[in-house]
Order: sequence, then C-alpha cells, then structure tokens
Amino acid sequence: MHDIRLIRENPAAFDAGLARRGAAPAAAAIVACDSARRDLLTRMQEAQARRNEASKAIGAAMGKGDHATADALKAEVAALKDQLPALEEDERRHTAELSALLASLPNIPADDVPQGTDEADNVEIARWGTPRDFDFAAREHADIGPALGLDFETGAALSGARFTFLRGGMARLHRALAQFMLDMQTGAHGYVECITPLLVRDEAAFGTGQLPKFAEDLFRTTDGRWLIPTAEVSLTNSVREQILAPGGLPLRMTALTPCFRSEAGAAGRDTRGFIRQHQFEKVELVSIATPDQSEAEHERMTHCAEAVLQALNLPYRKMLLCTGDMGFTARKTYDLEVWLPGQGAYREISSCSNCGDFQARRMNARYRPEGAKGTEFVHTLNGSGLAVGRTLVAVLENYQQADGSVDVPAALAPYAGGLTRLVPLP
Repeated sequence: MHDIRLIRENPAAFDAGLARRGAAPAAAAIVACDSARRDLLTRMQEAQARRNEASKAIGAAMGKGDHATADALKAEVAALKDQLPALEEDERRHTAELSALLASLPNIPADDVPQGTDEADNVEIARWGTPRDFDFAAREHADIGPALGLDFETGAALSGARFTFLRGGMARLHRALAQFMLDMQTGAHGYVECITPLLVRDEAAFGTGQLPKFAEDLFRTTDGRWLIPTAEVSLTNSVREQILAPGGLPLRMTALTPCFRSEAGAAGRDTRGFIRQHQFEKVELVSIATPDQSEAEHERMTHCAEAVLQALNLPYRKMLLCTGDMGFTARKTYDLEVWLPGQGAYREISSCSNCGDFQARRMNARYRPEGAKGTEFVHTLNGSGLAVGRTLVAVLENYQQADGSVDVPAALAPYAGGLTRLVPLP
C-alpha cells in the first residue's frame, strides 16, 4: 500500500515510479478520489456539527416561547438527519474505491534498481564457486532422480501434475537439507525459529500482497481460508496491527513449512521435474526493521541465504532484479541462482526482497521511535533460506556420479544418519 500523503504532495514522482514498473499513471485518479472522499468527510462533519448546534438551539427557543424558531430548527435537524446517511454512504464508497485502487498498484522500486522489462535485464552482481568439470555427460535431476527415489509417477497418480513422492534415501536427503538450513539460520545467523499456521485469513494474505491481485495463484479451502504460498505470509503478519518497540528491531524470524501454490500464473513453466511444484518445503527468512535498518538488513539476509549454498559447495550467482522482474510487493530484490550442470544454466533458488513500508501499511504494523510521540511504519523483508526442493535438485545435479549415484555433501553428514551416497533403489 502507498502513502496517500506523498502521492498528493508529489503526484509526478509517484507516476514516474509506476512507469518504471510498467504500470499506467494513477496519481490523478487517486488524488481525485481522495479529494472527493475528504470533501465528503468535511461535509459530514459540518452537517453533524450543525445538527448538534441546532438541536441545542431548539431548547433555547422553546424556553423563550419562540415556537416559530423552534419549529424551523426542528425542520433543519430533520433535514440534516436525512442527509447524513447519504453522505456516509458516499464516503464509504469513495473510501472503498480509493483502497481498491491503492491495493492494486505495485511497490515503487528503489532508486538503485535497474530499469528493465524481464529477467534478461537483471544485473549480475557476483558469482561464487566454480562449476564442476564432469568427465561424463551431466544429466538433469529428472533423469537421474527416479531411480534414486524421486517418484514423479506416484505423485501424479495420487494428486496430479506437479506433485512428487519421495522414497528412501531421497526422502532422507530432503529432510537433512531442511534441518541443516533451519539450524544454520537459527544457530549461526540468529533467526528465531517459528512454527506457523499453514492456513490464513483474507486479511493476512492481503497484508503481504497475495490478495487481491494473485488469488488465482493460491489454494483456498472450503471455509474461505488460504493455504500459505510461503511462510512469509504468516511470519510477516505476526506483527500486524501492532506498535513495536524500536529496541527489539530488527526482529528476525524463520520457519520451515510446506508451501502451496496453484501456479496459475506460471502455466507451462518447468512442468518437468522437481523445480516448480504445487507443494514444496522452504525455510523462510523474515525481518521486521526500522527504515534506517532495512537496507543493511537486506544485505545481511541475502548473505544468510548465500551461506547455505557456500556450505553445500554449490556454485551460484547473485542477481539484482530489474524493475520488470521484481515481485509486486518488493522495492528491491536479489535473486540467488544456483548452477545446474544438467541444464547447463543458473536457476533461481532464493529471492530476498526489501519491501520497505509497503506491506506494513497494508498490515498497519508500526513502531514508536525513541522519544517520539507518534508512530512510523516498519519495513518488512523476506527471503528464502532456501527452497528445499530446489536445493535437492542442485545437489542431485552437482554431486551426480557416472554410475547414476549421487554423493551427499559433507556438510549434511550430521543430518543424514550415516547416508553418504544415494544409490538406485532395489
């Protein structure tokens, strides 16, 4: 959500920010709707004040025996009483229209976000690690995984496309990765571990920007709740409608949860393999910060995600997303793309975003600066630390052997229960 005061004060700058996101100008419509709403509020207040004033004057007129004046005042009060419901209804309509318009618009990008239309315009910031030099033809995970327990057929038979059944060592490796990530983010990086609801109400999905624009990408239950597409929703909304003490910020939280996405907006993409699933697990990172902390916190969060890839010795590159490739709520985003030798390409495995006060305004999440009487909106940040399934894909492709087996990274030894290599199931 956007600051209506800033839009009123500098509509040209707001439209320029929208233009960078490829969105049409909206400031004039917003200001006009807001002006009409404020005018209605003024008229309502004036009518209520005059009604109260006239009501008091009736008694004074009656006390003086001035029945003509009293009758005129009574008629005026009755007319004002009849007018107020219509004014109130108009004000509610304009408020709803203004809220809907503001809710439909993406966040304004930070000044240092590169201009662009899609992923081709993203800017590479850094690379880490050297891709392995194979002495055989590296294969994709979808080709080597089935023999090792990555069962696409059973998943599809049970639930349809984009569901997978994991067996044996494959399931154990998946669990080891998840626990390794969670322990690193809590133990080494200081995130507070949380267990969150997997079902949320409309207001929670609205708060982090999934609703109303992206409803088709979510799964909804018969009682009107939404399955979370990421723990970002429940973690970030844990501070909704709160006024936080600045001494407790930044607040860093993490959770390992299943995530559910209908992927309606990504039809036809990555239908083969384990890259894009309707159900997957992810270790999510969320920070709640003050405005002066958020840029440094964004860099820190990204480093925390990078640390997982480095510990697993998985080559990756860090990308600064352009204006056309950022998510709806983000003002700046780094993507981490891991090297997949089977595809011969870097693929996204983590996305770390600074949302500024965009989500906080939707959630009414604030803090009170030291010594200040008023409150300010917090800044919210979120990132993957990491997506477990995509990390499993990266391990399978980078640690594959010529005989079809896959070595287990040394960093996972404490979590793998003695498993050092995945071999074909009997």
